[in-house]
Amino acid sequence: MDKREPVGGIIRRVAAEDAAEIANIYNVYVTRSTASFEVEPVGVDSMRQRIEQISAHYPYWVYEAGGRVVGYCYAHEWKERPAYRCTYETTVYVAEDYVGRGIGRQLMERLIDSCRLCECRALIACITAENEASIAMHRKLGFEPVSRFREVGRKFGRWLDVVDCELLLH
Repeated sequence: MDKREPVGGIIRRVAAEDAAEIANIYNVYVTRSTASFEVEPVGVDSMRQRIEQISAHYPYWVYEAGGRVVGYCYAHEWKERPAYRCTYETTVYVAEDYVGRGIGRQLMERLIDSCRLCECRALIACITAENEASIAMHRKLGFEPVSRFREVGRKFGRWLDVVDCELLLH
């Protein structure tokens, strides 16, 4: 498939039964990229627990194409202190063979709309600085880079910077 070819699919709320497909998508990023700072693959049961905990309180969406989950996104607590309760952190991942087809953007647009309906005031995307495609996508959605933390993560024997991008929802 040509990566620029649009994909027909649907965006729907996550279900616990999506855990295996979500773990498969995520674990590619864990084991082969610096997009995630986790270093060990996540098991299906652990992913199911994460899904249940997050989706009980925050928006969590999947993109389904051809009967398969090929992307997902969610918002979650940015920091645990009560004063931060209106600020959420965002996460989005797309299956390797579907990257570059606008799925991440569609998912993030749905997530942003969902967060506007909550008491959420600000969204934060914490992105590895070398992940230029993700930073560019977030900028197109209105996020602005607001900080850069130097050498705060170490993966594959390298120190990595993180860029925080913010979108105010007012």
